[in-house]
Amino acid sequence: MKITATKSLLLIALAAGLMTWFWAGNNSPRDNKSGNNSNKVRNIPVEVRPVEVGSIDLRRTFSGALEPRAEFIVAPKVAGRVEQLSVNISDAVKRDQIVGALDNDEYVQLVDQARATLAVAKANLAEARSAEGIANRELKRIKTLQQRGVASESQLDVATANQLTNKVKVEVAKAEVSYAESALETALTRLGYTQITAGWSGGNGQRIVAERYVDEGEMVAVNTPLLRIVELDPMTGVVFVAERDYGLLQPGQKAVLTTDAFPNEEFLGQIERIAPIFKQATRQARVELTIDNPQQRLKPGMFIRATVVLDQKTNVTIVPEQSLATRDNQTGIFLVNADGSSVQWHQVIVGIRDGDRVEVSGENITGQVVTLGQHMLDDNATISIPSDQSLKTGQKDSR
Repeated sequence: MKITATKSLLLIALAAGLMTWFWAGNNSPRDNKSGNNSNKVRNIPVEVRPVEVGSIDLRRTFSGALEPRAEFIVAPKVAGRVEQLSVNISDAVKRDQIVGALDNDEYVQLVDQARATLAVAKANLAEARSAEGIANRELKRIKTLQQRGVASESQLDVATANQLTNKVKVEVAKAEVSYAESALETALTRLGYTQITAGWSGGNGQRIVAERYVDEGEMVAVNTPLLRIVELDPMTGVVFVAERDYGLLQPGQKAVLTTDAFPNEEFLGQIERIAPIFKQATRQARVELTIDNPQQRLKPGMFIRATVVLDQKTNVTIVPEQSLATRDNQTGIFLVNADGSSVQWHQVIVGIRDGDRVEVSGENITGQVVTLGQHMLDDNATISIPSDQSLKTGQKDSR
């Protein structure tokens, strides 16, 4: 029992010694010096940009396609075999130019037939007029004889009826002549229709052949499309806009267009028409723009992007988009304090965005704003700014 008690006392003394040694080691001067170094504040490197006060535009870019300003489908008004088509794709065509012809042999025969029919009708009219004259003279003679008591009443009735009959025959012959003349005019018109013309109305007096649907020698029916002729100057750009932008658009607004065919060029246009309805499937409205195309470089079907300025604000606070940060679901920025070595969080309300420039509103938004490294910052965090940016403190963004 004495041995057990002695061992217990030794263990307690050893534990007490270890605890004393551990406490002394953690509070030694060497360890205190190390702890001071770990608590030393570290400067966070950041990049900054000056806050700008100026103008900013609300821009929207809409995608769409080019369409011809106007188009005309050349089609025959009579059926027949295509004898000639004198134009082809990309050829220029003037208004009322003859662009082709149908085989006209049948129509020439119809004209000759109509002329012969008219000649017969005129001969019948002459015959009827001659018979009418004879009947008129006979009636006059019978009337004279009746006055002398030589002719009977029945002879007078016969002469009168004969005169009236011949008079009606003259009217019928006149109608037949008119009908034959009309038939001749119709035959001549149909013969003229064998000459195919590009007779559009309105727009420019010269257009371009966009498509050719038939070749010479083919049989075509009435109104069969032969050629598609389009007007390329000006062009029409068609884009579709959503409801949020619809109310900000109006005819006459300018637009800047780009296309993949000419990636380094811009074309100017303006809004001409805005559809009064939205398509149910897409909830978008059709908007048409007019684009001058004097050199006819733009072509129908090209994909376009049209950028329109929907709104503009002046004398507003503008910061780079990359300066925006989020803390506790609030949007804000870090501004450099007056000492130039620390920052402060400012909550802002975001307005118009134009590229990498953003309109913001808030209290005391001036000076320099952190654009890189803000995810590592907190209020009053100390920072280090590159020397080349420190020299630009207070300068305004030139854009």
